[in-house]
Amino acid sequence: MKDWEAVIGLEIHTELTTLETKMFCGCKLSHDDEPNTNVCPVCLGLPGALPVPNKRAIEYIVKAGLATNCEIQKHSMFYRKHYFYPDMAKNFQTTQGPVAFAMHGRLDLEVTGRGAAERPECAFGEAEAESLASASAGAVGLSASMVRDLPEGLTLGTAPNVMTKGTGVEGEDDEAQAGALAGLSGYDTASLAVPVRHEDGSYTVPIRILRIHMEEDAAKMVHVGGEEGRIGGAAESLIDYNRCGTPLIELVTEPDLRTPEEARLFMEKLRRIFVTLGISDCSMEKGSMRCDGNVSLRRRGSSELGTKTELKNLNSFKALHDGLAYEICRQAEVLEAGGEIYQETRHWEPSRKRTVVMRVKETADDYRFFPDPDLAPFDLTDAFIDHCRAELPELPDARRERFVRDFGIKRADAEQIAGDPEVAKFFEAAAAGLAGKEAQIVANLVVNELPAYLRGAGVALSESELAPAHVASLAKLLASDAISSNQGHEVFEAMAKTGEDPEKIVDERGMRQVSDAGALQPIVDEVLERCPDQAQQYRDGNQKVLGFLVGQCMKASRGQGNPKLFNELLRAALS
Repeated sequence: MKDWEAVIGLEIHTELTTLETKMFCGCKLSHDDEPNTNVCPVCLGLPGALPVPNKRAIEYIVKAGLATNCEIQKHSMFYRKHYFYPDMAKNFQTTQGPVAFAMHGRLDLEVTGRGAAERPECAFGEAEAESLASASAGAVGLSASMVRDLPEGLTLGTAPNVMTKGTGVEGEDDEAQAGALAGLSGYDTASLAVPVRHEDGSYTVPIRILRIHMEEDAAKMVHVGGEEGRIGGAAESLIDYNRCGTPLIELVTEPDLRTPEEARLFMEKLRRIFVTLGISDCSMEKGSMRCDGNVSLRRRGSSELGTKTELKNLNSFKALHDGLAYEICRQAEVLEAGGEIYQETRHWEPSRKRTVVMRVKETADDYRFFPDPDLAPFDLTDAFIDHCRAELPELPDARRERFVRDFGIKRADAEQIAGDPEVAKFFEAAAAGLAGKEAQIVANLVVNELPAYLRGAGVALSESELAPAHVASLAKLLASDAISSNQGHEVFEAMAKTGEDPEKIVDERGMRQVSDAGALQPIVDEVLERCPDQAQQYRDGNQKVLGFLVGQCMKASRGQGNPKLFNELLRAALS
């Protein structure tokens, strides 16, 4: 891999699960109902059935675009994407054309730790800016093909970023349409943001978003007897059309990602944003959020793109990371041996930790895109877009910065807490009026103890007996050294199960620590008298033996002595 560089782009599909009805009909959205109970002539594709767009779904995609710094396109339309497969009874999927509701956005990733060392040095600076522009201009994807073959009122001119008027849209929409489509042909290298490496080895990398478009999900296929749920080797295949027609948004990145770690971080960040917006539960286990990863290799320092393969339906952050890592190594081995990479769709097999070929990749021509004659073009008003913007909540990055600023907690903890609206609300209530050490202990409890307890108990936060005031009270006990950290774990579990105040639990169980040096000094003297060998080992330079002596002091005090104070008294006595 010293000679090769990966180029990665993602296509992230998210079902709008918090809506009540499907995208083009009034059928109930459901995941758990009996198969084929929430269907109608529209989602079954019966002759004569006409679709009616879900207005709330359009609001959701506009919010998703605003939250990811996209340009909201006022004029767009739906197309028919044809393919013959039983998961779509009408044999076409209703989706958007070259102009999506949201286009040309950006999210910045902060990459730290070991993952920061994976990005090659050739992927920084001016050379990377030229590479990004070249990759975007030369990328072959559905959007570029559709702009060429299916212009929505405008067509690309002969020069990059030049548009010519067509016959579809008149007036001011022409200029807006040109701006939306111009971005598909190339980028101005002078204005491109590039990754910046920091002194500690971490870096910030901007990931461009090409588009977020709206479409309908397909039905659920159940392959009975197939290995890992796949059709190969299955005895029979069953179809549940309850999912067919579910509103789905697809976010497509530019090929700006360079490592599997960046891909994982991007999807995690996007999930936090969508959960905060309240547009989806983003459950990767249930399939309401899934990802396709496009990856190719090129010689380090090159700006040209290699032949890409697509990893389909990756349904966990680990699958995304591991699947890309495997595919990068596989392609490198093929290329090093003088072989050829074919453009194809591959499947990640987690149990065997490998990718296998599914099919040769389709092109826009295969899908026979054309505007849906049953759906009128959309013309979003400024008032509609402003209404969506006014409903945006505080986003995770802004909330993280506020937590760091107002409570003084660690940035990593603030990011984890800010990503879940329910947990963030709980933390704010628990940390109200606190700062510094006490607020950080609240953060530690929320980041470590809270999820561990909820997983073990199998309950949601809203179903638990935990109260923010009790977490604040426990944090104060820990901050004042009234109890040890080990005791804090015990008290947290007790108050979570019973709903009792931690002060009461500590007093009833006799857990309150003694932090009086005068009361603990006789215990220290007694332990040193009983353990002369260990005392001498410490004096001879064996620092580790101090832990043994502290343990003896805790045992002698029946667990009520302050271990930090014991540590200080022992060091003083042995010096």
